Amino acid sequence: MTETSFDFDLIVIGAGYGGFDAAKHAADHGLKVAIVESRDMGGTCVNRGCVPSKALLAASGRVRELADAEHLSAFGIHAAPVRFERKKIADHANNLVATIRSNLTKTLERAGVEILYGIGRLEGFQKVGLREKNGVDRIFTSRDVILATGSDPFVPPGIETDGRTVFTSDEAVNLEWLPRWIGIIGSGYIGLEFADVYSALGSEVTMIEALDRVMPTFDPDIAKMASRNLLDRRDIDARAGCIARKVSPGCPVKVELADMETKEFVEELELDAVLVATGRIPSSNALNLESVSVKTVKGFIPIDDSMRVLVNGDPIPHLWAVGDVTGKLMLAHTAAAQGAFAVENILGNKKVINYQNIPAATFTHPEISSVGLSELDAKSLSSEKGFKLGIVRSYFKANSKALAELESDGLMKLLFRKDNGLILGAHIYGLHAADLIQEVANALSRGQSVIELAEEVHTHPTLSEVVEVAYKQAVKQVENQ
Repeated sequence: MTETSFDFDLIVIGAGYGGFDAAKHAADHGLKVAIVESRDMGGTCVNRGCVPSKALLAASGRVRELADAEHLSAFGIHAAPVRFERKKIADHANNLVATIRSNLTKTLERAGVEILYGIGRLEGFQKVGLREKNGVDRIFTSRDVILATGSDPFVPPGIETDGRTVFTSDEAVNLEWLPRWIGIIGSGYIGLEFADVYSALGSEVTMIEALDRVMPTFDPDIAKMASRNLLDRRDIDARAGCIARKVSPGCPVKVELADMETKEFVEELELDAVLVATGRIPSSNALNLESVSVKTVKGFIPIDDSMRVLVNGDPIPHLWAVGDVTGKLMLAHTAAAQGAFAVENILGNKKVINYQNIPAATFTHPEISSVGLSELDAKSLSSEKGFKLGIVRSYFKANSKALAELESDGLMKLLFRKDNGLILGAHIYGLHAADLIQEVANALSRGQSVIELAEEVHTHPTLSEVVEVAYKQAVKQVENQ
């Protein structure tokens, strides 16, 4: 029951997936809950991220499949020239967003959560201010407060956006037009996914990456194979070691490229459009964190593994933060897990989160996924702890299902300890990699060894046998069996 001195047991500021899961979980456990949202229910993921982008990828992926005459002819299929309607593809994404946003809203309302629209902020300990859209300002008290304000696209200095010819992923998901030639700044998961969409729909793509190799955040072996298929074979011009030091909107968009190391001018491109996919920054400026003496780290709110907000390393009572604004793993499912764990701790059930067990995926065609440690981090850990690192590779070209689909370009890399067989991480590129990684994530979460995993029977013929082969290869290298 709510303490009489507070308006609510819990106020959540931000209604993305982290805030949504926290609010629903708390309401389901009998707390009086309010959630504050300044824009649309569902936050970035539902409205400007995961959901609409996957709808675009689904539609453009169909176009790519139907337009690949060589691939279809190998099946004995001959299709007519592909036609598509850009607006209907965009409408598919928009309709999906509206449906999921409505579903989330109804779910919270049924759970008894009070939805407050406006800009939320802290007004000291256990106090939340709300500036409504009509200008009315209100202050509520709450026993506990969760900050879940998410993130926004990062636009580097020198790049001017107009939302039409130079834009971020926030605008790209609307697919208002298809440029003939688009530059994509950044080769992380956002840049790769939109390169997949635009190239499938007929746009010429130039990818600009500041670091010394394209796809720098991915495992090098995975990146090598993926870039060969996702970029080279699609005639995507990928330029590494270059920065777009100046981007000016217009017709055409002018992009001034410079060498990353020397900062010297390289060339000027004139493109139809530019997508800025250079990462995301936390949305914490409007939270009035100074009212509770919280100092951010590059805008991120410091938390412990229980999601408690920290000041000088010590937790603040009754203040929590989840999702992108914490900078831990900027993924929707991470935010959702953090939200539920935060509420569990509010309820007195001590829960901590292990980010190493949370998988990530890039939904290109084919997909890329990973969980656990990178090879570099695994090598560092093996040196520090004094164990031998095991690395095995399992290839899709030996998998019956992948061969049947004529999609045999793929690789799984498994990292494990040779002394006891415990899994440290996995990286996959190939057909349905985003689904396959969950099996490894579950094994990692349970602390399982390849010794027991190698005995599990996988359905034949399925792609899951790629994982099975990796386990069986790994168990041969385990020293103590």
